[in-house]
Amino acid sequence: MTQPQTAPAGTGTTTGTGAGTDWRRRAAELDAADPLAWAREEFLLDAAPGVVSYLDGNSLGRPLRATAQRTAAFVHDEWGGRLIRGWTDDGGGGGWLRWPELVGDQLGRVALGAAPGQAVVADSTTVLFYKLARAVVDGAQDGRDEIVTDTGNFPTDRYVVEGIAAERGLRVRWVKTDPAAGVTVEQVRAAVGPRTALATFSHVAYRSGHLADAGAVTAAVHEAGALVLWDLSHSVGSVPLELDAWGVDAAVGCTYKYLDGGPGAPAFAYLAARHHGRLHQPVQGWMGHAEPFTMGPGYSPAAGARALVSGTPPVLAMVPVRAGLDLLERAGTHAVRAKSELLTAFALELVDDLLVPLGVQVASPREAARRGGHVTIRRAGFRTVNDRLWDEGVLPDFRAPDGIRLGMAPLSTSFAEVLEGVVRLRALLRREGA
Repeated sequence: MTQPQTAPAGTGTTTGTGAGTDWRRRAAELDAADPLAWAREEFLLDAAPGVVSYLDGNSLGRPLRATAQRTAAFVHDEWGGRLIRGWTDDGGGGGWLRWPELVGDQLGRVALGAAPGQAVVADSTTVLFYKLARAVVDGAQDGRDEIVTDTGNFPTDRYVVEGIAAERGLRVRWVKTDPAAGVTVEQVRAAVGPRTALATFSHVAYRSGHLADAGAVTAAVHEAGALVLWDLSHSVGSVPLELDAWGVDAAVGCTYKYLDGGPGAPAFAYLAARHHGRLHQPVQGWMGHAEPFTMGPGYSPAAGARALVSGTPPVLAMVPVRAGLDLLERAGTHAVRAKSELLTAFALELVDDLLVPLGVQVASPREAARRGGHVTIRRAGFRTVNDRLWDEGVLPDFRAPDGIRLGMAPLSTSFAEVLEGVVRLRALLRREGA
């Protein structure tokens, strides 16, 4: 297993500027005590030469060794061996046509807190978000002509909401949120009302990492007689979810972040069973038909969550998703969350000690219960700084106008790796005369 390299000469020590903390010793102790340290061996850590600190696992997770093995086996044995028969026969992994529900049920059990039959894997997050949002507003009672969302929501969600509003003659009511925080129950309660058809928010804010109180927000939306659609892209696989217990109506999310599904991996959609047969998504493709191979006139939706599927299932792309879910199930979401809280807390300590004296600001919640899996820091000129960090083998990501996100993936990120990234960022700022 590749360990982060020792900082080269000239980058400065890792002793705290105030209390004289020996950060390298602290990181080593945390790694030694990490109950999930075994999981790092499951990843292809040696596959990225020159990378000493990968801090973008909240955007794209690392590949698993099992993914490489299973993909090769699928191509040879499933695709090559079963050929067209694989769509419907029960060899190995079952008929591929059922994979949207099979993987959806595994996702529900492992990561969503959802009973079987309510989730499917298909399409992209944007497409599934459109399907569910349209289903909700089309099924709303007369007089409910507003969609409530927040100004800090992920761009694709905002864009889709604006498009649906234009399409259906609806109004968007915006909740103005602090970029360094996120939407609150009080803000939602003040925004929803008798004209609200749909309220939609991100569970973890993509900029700040703010963790919304999904249960309380959902209850507030329901008190107003509306339905809620959550984007779970930055929380699934990092934060334990309880969609059924919270009473969530609908949710979407991607699988290429903390679930390690790979670039362009298919997304998932959740629709609570109580809405099946009542809410209808608008993209009426043949794979969502009750009898797709009759190929007759007219559209009759399949029962349950299968009705959310439209086109041919992305079967090959689901192989890595299944590998990621298997690993998450072995680790347990609560253990993952516990390590995530330790990683982000450690990152905040490092930032306060090593970077704040150089003009860096924290733009994420400091309370662990209100913080997701990443920490955002701000400083003028960070766009250029981020590019230079990449050149040095430190890979966080930049979010305009001036934020760098430190995205720690609990199953693959070590404490030493976090330290290495922050130390090199400090050295870069010092070299530039900060």
